[in-house]
Amino acid sequence: MILSIVGYGDPVLRKIGEDIAEDYPNLSELIANMYDTMYSASGVGLAAPQIGLPIRLFVVDCAPFAEMEDNTAEEIAFLKEYKRTFINAKILSEEGNEWSFNEGCLSIPDIHEAVIRKEQITIEYYDENFTKYTETINGLAARVIQHEYDHIEGILFTDKLSTLKKKLIAKRLKNIMEGKVFTDYKMKFASKKGR
Repeated sequence: MILSIVGYGDPVLRKIGEDIAEDYPNLSELIANMYDTMYSASGVGLAAPQIGLPIRLFVVDCAPFAEMEDNTAEEIAFLKEYKRTFINAKILSEEGNEWSFNEGCLSIPDIHEAVIRKEQITIEYYDENFTKYTETINGLAARVIQHEYDHIEGILFTDKLSTLKKKLIAKRLKNIMEGKVFTDYKMKFASKKGR
């Protein structure tokens, strides 16, 4: 089932997510719905706060990034297959060079800005079967995870922009809060009933 995505300005996007247990109600269905919602919105990641749930759960599928121009054959193969569910994730380290990449967010439609992040992360998490993993990931997949991880920490990519950039997009952010944007996916807005 495709769910509504919560827009910028909703307080749930600022909450630090709670850990969940294996017996979280309808967890399998929730995860399936999150993937459906992400795909219907042409996203590469979706975190539970973006559908109104302040819990530590997010999903990613990096396949759309596989065909980017500068990717090596190895990166293409990795990104095509990199689809994961992250439950109760904890980033243990962020290392390597900082690099800039144009990021967007389904909760902040039509705004894309360069965000600087470290190139490598080590993350501990549980998958949909509550099997525990510790992985070290580089490049675009690491960036997608960092972006979604920020959501479960109550952080948005716009928080990482310079003061000037924030001023330049302030009116557009206000329009999102007021529901004055068009998306081809279902959204709920902070100061307007969902459509």
